[in-house]
Amino acid sequence: MHDYGAFTFASKTEVLEKSKRFWNPGKTQFWTDSGVDLVIDRREGYFLWDMSGRRLIDVHLNGGTYNLGHRNPEVVAAVSDALNRFDVGNHHFPSVARTALAEALIATAPEGLTKVAYGSGGGEAIDIALKSARHATGKRKIVSIVKAYHGHTGLALATGDDRFAKIFLSDRPDEFVQVPFGDLGAMERALTGRDVAAVIMETIPATYGFPLPEPGYLEAVKALTETYDALYIADEVQTGLMRTGELWAITKHGIRPDILVTGKGLSGGIYPITAALLSDRAAQWLDQDGFAHISTFGGAELGCIAALKTLEISTRPEVRSMVHYIADLMSQGLERIRSQYPDWLVGIRQNGVVIGLEFDHPEGAKYVMRHLYELGVWAIFSTLDPRVLQFKPGILMPRELCEDVLDRLEVAVVRARAEVASTDRRAG
Repeated sequence: MHDYGAFTFASKTEVLEKSKRFWNPGKTQFWTDSGVDLVIDRREGYFLWDMSGRRLIDVHLNGGTYNLGHRNPEVVAAVSDALNRFDVGNHHFPSVARTALAEALIATAPEGLTKVAYGSGGGEAIDIALKSARHATGKRKIVSIVKAYHGHTGLALATGDDRFAKIFLSDRPDEFVQVPFGDLGAMERALTGRDVAAVIMETIPATYGFPLPEPGYLEAVKALTETYDALYIADEVQTGLMRTGELWAITKHGIRPDILVTGKGLSGGIYPITAALLSDRAAQWLDQDGFAHISTFGGAELGCIAALKTLEISTRPEVRSMVHYIADLMSQGLERIRSQYPDWLVGIRQNGVVIGLEFDHPEGAKYVMRHLYELGVWAIFSTLDPRVLQFKPGILMPRELCEDVLDRLEVAVVRARAEVASTDRRAG
């Protein structure tokens, strides 16, 4: 019997059966069929424990939600203490917690961002960003990247890959245009009509497998938006909060976005909160009609407390130094593995601890993911490019654990490579 206080389950089998019955049959069955029968029980730091008691090292981090680890003691303590005074709050009125967090976010933001609008999830914050751009420019069209991912709410969904948009009839080709990542000519052609409200881009497209922008590409896109009077929205939901060795990845390119979106890790993994940071131009609607966007749980006061502590930890000089150390350690270890198996691990896409591992097989990352899972490491393939494994060490991960992960990764690479070769021989 597994007793969780508010509920109990007799076994993991019962959870999986009821998950399919009452929650999400498609997703539950997918993971079971993939050989990942994970049902998370206990979690602490960079470790997860399955209901069976098996421990996993987490280098997926739920897209960076757990940058600081699961149940980070400082964030837990901050939220626990805050429960003596705060709750969700009332979204209609000025709030001490929302104001304090907004001031802290603007103080650490790229120059030119002056206001904050809150959401409870990343998609909602993207929707706020897109609505703000439309209001500021008086235009409707949005340009995003082919194979983009910006969330699953209404407007955010329309900017992403067709796989997620078409199923809900959210593909709107007249208002939402996509261009290939890295193709400046296509980007300019999309903008020449001067009818675009905003270009929205992840600084490094995560769900697409972390393809790194060529030098000068993002800077050139920003220049094009200025030429054709469109806003530049930097989606930093997965690349922000020190994952690249700087608080915001976009600042490594010297770009001042008109809007920056943050989420996932901002919560400290404890309480949902996201935010769109707006320039004066993008924030005009806040003066015109402050009730134009209402979110009951956006900027929940307990979430603000979690975010304040997360931001404070993430901006400590020793944490920045730690990220650079982890990134260097991982780079050396990954290059060593690639040099031994260059026919299988064919690419390493890395900026800080934002890492994608590319394999020489259309679904190579799925094989490696499964073998890592068997070896006690949880990493996930890139949904929109399953050749690439999303490999995301935490920004506080100790050296010994980094080395342990690299050792297990090498074994998984060897086993996956052998499995694919054996499958190909049988097929031949």
